[in-house]
Amino acid sequence: MQIIPAIDIIEGKCVRLTQGDYGQKKIYNERPLEVAQQFEDNGLIRLHLVDLDGAKAGAVKNWKVLETIAGKTKLEIDFGGGIKTEKDLEIVYGSGALWATIGSLAVKEEETFFAWLIKYGAGKFILGADVKDEKIAVSGWSEKTDIWIYDLLEKYIGKGIDQVFCTDVGKDGLLEGPSLALYKNILEKFPALHFIASGGVSSLRDLDELQDIGCKAVIVGKAIYEGRISLDALKRYR
Repeated sequence: MQIIPAIDIIEGKCVRLTQGDYGQKKIYNERPLEVAQQFEDNGLIRLHLVDLDGAKAGAVKNWKVLETIAGKTKLEIDFGGGIKTEKDLEIVYGSGALWATIGSLAVKEEETFFAWLIKYGAGKFILGADVKDEKIAVSGWSEKTDIWIYDLLEKYIGKGIDQVFCTDVGKDGLLEGPSLALYKNILEKFPALHFIASGGVSSLRDLDELQDIGCKAVIVGKAIYEGRISLDALKRYR
């Protein structure tokens, strides 16, 4: 199982929110590059980079942070937040992201996303499925839909998507453990999926449990920043 550290960006700074609430923001470092370099120095290979300003505005905002990290590290970066147009997509790829993470657009503008999958190849995208009570949440988690997570996954796996990360909004940022039951259900229904768990990880035990149920990777953010999990301890998962 691969560990993917997360960096969330607001106004160019490394932050974390609690349950997607912009009012519950904590700044951890004003220089995200330093954080990314620490991850790389400890042997981590990937990075989950989220433009929270972009997610709120509906257009990519913090692409300069992406460009800087991509230019000064060898981390394999997926970038999400505010990718709504092909111009946004070109900025993201042009700034050094290996993958574009698509969430709300995959729900609200299916035909646009279908066209991108054909033009760029499904391997250039990661589907970000944010969930509240097994229903998809969009627009920076502020809007809950009536779409079952399983229906969304089935649709896009059929279109060639093979990497999906799923965040349980009710767990994210609380350090109370991940949604194991939800993830087990997803993996039972889609055993070939490269499934990436996200949200709620608070300990190495959580990581072991996610590995045991078959997760291919897990995104870890707040637990690292709050000192619950050391970067050195993560070396066991490589």
